[in-house]
Amino acid sequence: MIQYILIIYAIILIIVCAKIIINTTTPSKGLAYLLLVISFPVVGIIIYLSIGLNYRKKKNYIKKKIDIDEKAFPEIEEKRQLYSKEILLKYKDKLNSFLPLITALKEKSIISDNNNVQLLINGEQKFPSVIDSLKKAKHHIHIQYYIYENDEIGNQIADILIAKVKEGVKVKFIYDDFGSKSIRNKFTARLKKAGVEAYPFYKINFIQFANRINYRNHRKIIVIDGIVGYVGGINVSDKYINTQQHKLFWRDTHIKIVGTSVLNLQFTFLTDWNFCSKQNIGFSNEYFPITKEKNYGNQLVQVIASGPDSDYPSILYSLIQTILLAKKELLITTPYLIPNSSFIDALKIAALSGVNIKLLLPGVSDSFIVNTTSQSFYQELLEAGVKIFKYNKGFVHAKTLVCDEEILVVGTANLDIRSFELNFEINAITYDAKTAKQLANQFNEDLKESEQIKLSTWNKRPVYIKFTEKVLRLFSSLM
Repeated sequence: MIQYILIIYAIILIIVCAKIIINTTTPSKGLAYLLLVISFPVVGIIIYLSIGLNYRKKKNYIKKKIDIDEKAFPEIEEKRQLYSKEILLKYKDKLNSFLPLITALKEKSIISDNNNVQLLINGEQKFPSVIDSLKKAKHHIHIQYYIYENDEIGNQIADILIAKVKEGVKVKFIYDDFGSKSIRNKFTARLKKAGVEAYPFYKINFIQFANRINYRNHRKIIVIDGIVGYVGGINVSDKYINTQQHKLFWRDTHIKIVGTSVLNLQFTFLTDWNFCSKQNIGFSNEYFPITKEKNYGNQLVQVIASGPDSDYPSILYSLIQTILLAKKELLITTPYLIPNSSFIDALKIAALSGVNIKLLLPGVSDSFIVNTTSQSFYQELLEAGVKIFKYNKGFVHAKTLVCDEEILVVGTANLDIRSFELNFEINAITYDAKTAKQLANQFNEDLKESEQIKLSTWNKRPVYIKFTEKVLRLFSSLM
């Protein structure tokens, strides 16, 4: 009996290995999956079939979402493209240096003018601004978060949402069913009872078997009356507000946008909403109200949404293009650095070309395994001339980039394969020297709380640590 089971398993293993070889496009990822299924009988195969297959546009729920996205907004898509062409002509000289980036993204991520962008540093700046904007809502509030906690700030915002419903404001709320698991029952039931429309993104029935790699919606979006928007790395949780009662300092960045680019946040939210709620909300002036007659500001913004339903990993491509367009300096902050070889090569090429690259990473991490895997990339980056700093004041969770103090990127995407390929993410590129300078100044302030890693010192770390990093690097495609 056991002999037959072993023969059947061997046949299954051969088929799975063949599938890995055929379907995996990068050798490193293919080797990682082969090592996984061979080293861990049965369990390895289950993990690969769950997360290893190239599900871009294949999994049933993704197919449904693509179908919804393509049918819901034909009118606004045409208007978006016409508007984007007008902007490119109007600001051709100003945007000349970054035309390759804008052009590469324009089909799915249009650029818009007439925006006012405000940097919000940490929860101490974000939440008072959000609360003030929510209280001023007149027609609708759309809110979407990966992590929304049932804590003090979570309940404070919930109370405002309920109060606004009583005033006649329409409130729609999307929460990721894994990231926001603490609000799945009583909390959301209270919101629904009060009239808030609330839906989970990709509902999980057996949450104990879920983890962060199962196609989660990592976006953090707020849209108020189609005019005011928020996007960035800060979830709704008390831990993002640095008070004496919290031992770990959280360093994060968000932005507030007022103006035409909020329509792009709205577009992304409503396509996700139609998928979650099974509704079919299309273009209407009440959700897309901004006209050219009103002046909101002078910043140019391009919102980029990416996920397993995208034709290609547009956030990854946008970051690589930005890196390769840099002439003087790149200031990059990320909590997780487990990218693919294309991203690492782009950093190395830029550094070897004379670009001053400073990379700010956590000195204190929320994951030993992820942090150790990230460290496996340090050696080659340091050798290429990239300057790496470890933030020691607390945990740096910001996802930002400043290029030549001319443009800045703030969003939800980490510099890892999960954000590039599997999670639903959203970034905003702002083409504005003044705002870029502000974020550059904040970056330099953060460096005062950081320690630079020198190549000479890094080479002296113990052999067992180097070995551990290399072993975990083999599984980087799975993290």
